[in-house]
Amino acid sequence: MKVIVLGAGILGVTSAYQLAKSGHEVTVVDRQSGPALETSFANAGEVSFGYCSPWAAPGIPAKAMKWLFMKHAPLIVRPKFDVAMLAWMARMLSNCTSERYAINKSRMLRLADYSRIALAELRAETGIAYDERMQGTLQLFRTQQQLDASAKDVKALAADGIPYEVLDRDGCIRVEPALKHVRDKIVGGLLTPKDETGDCFKFTNALAAKAEALGVRFVYGTTIKALDVEAGRVRGVITARHRDGDGDPDGERMSADAVVVALGSYSPLLVKPLGISLPVYPVKGYSLTIPITDASRAPESTVMDETYKIAITRLGDRIRVGGMAEISGYTNDLGLARRSTLEHSVTDLFPGGDVSKASFWSGLRPMTPDGTPVIGPTKVAGLFLNTGHGTLGWTMSTGSARLIGDLVSGRSPEIDAKDLAVSRYG
Repeated sequence: MKVIVLGAGILGVTSAYQLAKSGHEVTVVDRQSGPALETSFANAGEVSFGYCSPWAAPGIPAKAMKWLFMKHAPLIVRPKFDVAMLAWMARMLSNCTSERYAINKSRMLRLADYSRIALAELRAETGIAYDERMQGTLQLFRTQQQLDASAKDVKALAADGIPYEVLDRDGCIRVEPALKHVRDKIVGGLLTPKDETGDCFKFTNALAAKAEALGVRFVYGTTIKALDVEAGRVRGVITARHRDGDGDPDGERMSADAVVVALGSYSPLLVKPLGISLPVYPVKGYSLTIPITDASRAPESTVMDETYKIAITRLGDRIRVGGMAEISGYTNDLGLARRSTLEHSVTDLFPGGDVSKASFWSGLRPMTPDGTPVIGPTKVAGLFLNTGHGTLGWTMSTGSARLIGDLVSGRSPEIDAKDLAVSRYG
């Protein structure tokens, strides 16, 4: 078939690669000048097959109230009259029950573990290098209360057969030797040893080159104006390109037998005119990328600072520090207070680095209220979604792409995907 993939981030590029491997004629369309230049550009670098949990969890409403008054808060809300924002927040709160948490986490772990297998096979198949490491994620607890509260995650990991290890202070230092300099600041941790790390931007660009070699066509610098739908079936997309120098976009219709929407936070805006209610909302995250000046004081893999919800990841000769959740709509400004929080977390746990040389970045994560991505068909024939992965797009990308490859091709997926479709929202 002729398939158009909308979006050249990690989800769009992995989807295009899998669809091309399935024998389809694939075109990728993106408004940027190349792959992975928005949310996939400088994320935290975690590939968290085991450390993946819904943000909607029991106790979160109470924690959120406390976070709002913290100097270095993991959650920032900039309230405004936005119906989509208010509806999304209400739905998220409704998922903050033990029952919903267990269901949503199980879905996430199922897809994450499938992605673990898919990424390993893709890496072996392509030989792609992206500053990858396979040394796990250490969720680091500064208080006994945090360590005790991890019991619910341990229960979910055990139920799904995901390897884990609960560590005391000395165990944490064994896994991450640089923590010996701050041993009095930690009480323990939860290690998920199958987790990996890597540079999402490097991976996406390398895979895009592999996809091109398979015949995938990439069309950059192109705005997607609308989906072309006729008699309940998608026929293609309407695009706009600035090509003739007059400043006005030139409209163009691109025909297709199937369209995959992988536009992250912008996906619901495109499908809304078709009567598809997709509860994905942008939640902004921030990152610093810091050159390593003393390897003995740097993390070996990913350390997740549970107090501030900040991930500190080793990427080759750099440290990527990423996190926070800012609910402020489609804004991508860089707040200096957010930089201060990132700097505080990394220098508190790994003192000695030079944060003055860090590059500062922000990106809009496409979040669903239940934390689970939306992958699969819609009520419009030939139209598929691959979005809503939140902070776990990098983690779940390869498995999500395999699901899309199977679903578009009419094959039965290797794992259950029915409860990932947009139809779960009614």
